Amino acid sequence: MPTISLVRNDLFTALGKTYTDDEFQDLCFDFGIELDEITTEAELASKEGSSSKGKDGTVGGAVIYKIDVPANRYDILCMEGLSRALRIFLELEEAPVYRKIEPTGNGGVGGRMTMTVEASTAAIRPVVVCAILRDVAFDPLVYKSFIDLQEHLHRNICRRRTLVAIGTHDLDTLKGPFTYTAAGPTSIQFSPLTSEDGQIFNGKELLDFYRTDESAKHLKPYTDIIYDAPLYPVLYDSQGTVLSLPPIINGRHSRITLASRNVFIECTATDRTKANIVLDTMVTMFSQHCAQPFTVEPVDIIYEGENRRVETTPLLSSRQVTAKMTDVESMVGRELGAELVCTLCKKMQLGPASYDRATDSVVVTVPPTRSDVLHAVDVIEDVAIAYGYNNLPIKVPATLTVGKPLPINAFADLLRDEVSRAGYLEVLTHGLCSRAENFTKLRRPEAPAVSLSNPANEEYEIVRTTLLPGLMKVLQHNRAIQVKEGLRIFEISDVVLRDEETDVGARNVRRLVASYTCMTAGFESIHGLVDRVMLLLQVGPTEAYAGNSMRGEERMAVLKEGIQYYIQPSENPTFFPGRCADVMLVKKGNEGKPEKIGTFGVLHPEVLKSYDIPFPTSALEMDLEPLM
Repeated sequence: MPTISLVRNDLFTALGKTYTDDEFQDLCFDFGIELDEITTEAELASKEGSSSKGKDGTVGGAVIYKIDVPANRYDILCMEGLSRALRIFLELEEAPVYRKIEPTGNGGVGGRMTMTVEASTAAIRPVVVCAILRDVAFDPLVYKSFIDLQEHLHRNICRRRTLVAIGTHDLDTLKGPFTYTAAGPTSIQFSPLTSEDGQIFNGKELLDFYRTDESAKHLKPYTDIIYDAPLYPVLYDSQGTVLSLPPIINGRHSRITLASRNVFIECTATDRTKANIVLDTMVTMFSQHCAQPFTVEPVDIIYEGENRRVETTPLLSSRQVTAKMTDVESMVGRELGAELVCTLCKKMQLGPASYDRATDSVVVTVPPTRSDVLHAVDVIEDVAIAYGYNNLPIKVPATLTVGKPLPINAFADLLRDEVSRAGYLEVLTHGLCSRAENFTKLRRPEAPAVSLSNPANEEYEIVRTTLLPGLMKVLQHNRAIQVKEGLRIFEISDVVLRDEETDVGARNVRRLVASYTCMTAGFESIHGLVDRVMLLLQVGPTEAYAGNSMRGEERMAVLKEGIQYYIQPSENPTFFPGRCADVMLVKKGNEGKPEKIGTFGVLHPEVLKSYDIPFPTSALEMDLEPLM
């Protein structure tokens, strides 16, 4: 959930009303957002290690409201959007109507400015959308909000610039028409926005600088997006001036200042839908500061190549969504009436709204700011918010139900207790990991795994197929353990395996993983845990495996009928050669064929080295579902 920080006095000025902290917290709750923290500029500065004085020069500084907003409400990620939404919610103003205005004298198609997209961009970042805001009045507060919104969007819907990257430019410093192309890294020469002395870099030099220089560490994560690409995306004006090197940095030549009046916005992207949402959000939020409020000048995007076409952006698209009154009143739990429902929709910017008597439905108009409204249930949710959750009726369910855990969960809980009693500490690790952690560091060949198409970073590339990486990272971060005492840890969680026979192409498998780290952690220590778990589960050893260690009548007393186990030597690259074994299960109904349910042994030194674990470690990983 994104958190925005707003100066309290500036927010109250924008709202046109002053509140106490408790009153504003109640307003946030009514609107469906949360006042997360009340702090000051000085407190924030002290956390960052800078001056204890606020920007206003006082010791405490201005009061800051940190507000949590829903991740899909891109329209309230800035002062303009939040204050506008709250004023409409409080019925202090009407929702604005956003308009496109046709330009004059730009020499483009129909007089519009143009952006030509060359075919070379298709291989790296194929989409671009643009718009122009005319006669914008910037002041320090508006300027900060303008920059902050871009950063919030980059972190949120833009997925750290992998899907969309926003560039904003002072149009008066440029000369259209514009060109979007892909060029060789060394052929791109310009002075980036971060260069105070106007130093010129080529594309490759700039990315190398950002990857190594401490002052540019905030840009380093983005360099991986295009660093190894043979061509880099770049935007030029008609005079060859570089506007930006997306998704990394804008050019210094066209930087926005407080004196800027005409703003050119371009968004390059790999996802066309998200690019249009981002552009619509930018222009609808800040067009209120134009000389003609809530107006935007469109730009024609000319795509070259075999499928030559012209697209005009921004879309500023609105659409209608229909919600049946029976569904609205059923979910809200009140007989509201069509007139009240239309009024409530209007408070949430879903207007104009009207009642269709023929279908007994409310028809609302979704503005370009509300990209989160996808279905009639979203309309019903907004109606409930506007009506007030505290005003909804409290009802006792008409039926009585008795809940109980799934068999696998009940089984896992019992086993957790017993493994804990054996001296092992339980841990809970993340379900996502990198390919290197799941395969390379464990000396395993890569195999199919459920992958994330847009991972947040390299640590979250795939869903784990083994529980060992999580345990290894716990050990890695607890190297200060006492060598004498050692460290015993375990986890019972799911791994996800590819399975084309299922509807979703994957299945969850519940497993037990345990490890013992100590200077004397040998094969026998983890072997003892295997036998202990099997004894608790009433799974007896086969006669050949048990030998003379258990008399026949004792063995029969603990046996589940028709199920036995034994261990056999194994060669697994994760474990030390000759110190590894597989746990084999024999079921009566399986024609006597043994089933491998787990592996245990002493971890290979290379595995320990890759996780920086200094002590010998033995480990076990075993499937639990076959034992139920």
